[in-house]
Amino acid sequence: MRDSLKLIISLAIPQVVGLTGALATASGVRNWYPALAKPGFTPPGWVFGPAWTLLYLLMGIALWLVWREADRSENVRPALMAFAVQLALNALWSFVFFGLRMPGAALAEIILLWGAILLTIVLFRKVSRLAALLLVPYWLWVSFAAVLNASIWLLNR
Repeated sequence: MRDSLKLIISLAIPQVVGLTGALATASGVRNWYPALAKPGFTPPGWVFGPAWTLLYLLMGIALWLVWREADRSENVRPALMAFAVQLALNALWSFVFFGLRMPGAALAEIILLWGAILLTIVLFRKVSRLAALLLVPYWLWVSFAAVLNASIWLLNR
């Protein structure tokens, strides 16, 4: 497959997953989330869209950097599998937290997501140092999101 086509696909995949998560989030953000008690460090709502768009862009570039090495590295396949798992967990969190309105279950799920991202970073590093580094802001944001999720769960039990 041509490198430019791999780039387009790589950029599109995380954005589509993000859009799916946004659809799961929409009703909860309008009707349920505003009524929850939240910690003082909760970012304003407008921050989440641009932050996630940028993180999905970085994920797509990282994916492309690894995928384009498929013919040159035996480490690509496990790295791509880990990427797929963390991306599925990413979409699932939105559904559990906002769609099902279950912050406790979402907390357990985001812990799995956090570990899956870390594993993906480790495996991406075996293929491309830059790809691994591009995932670090995502891992940090999910670390923050996990603390926020835990705080919301504790405040609203």
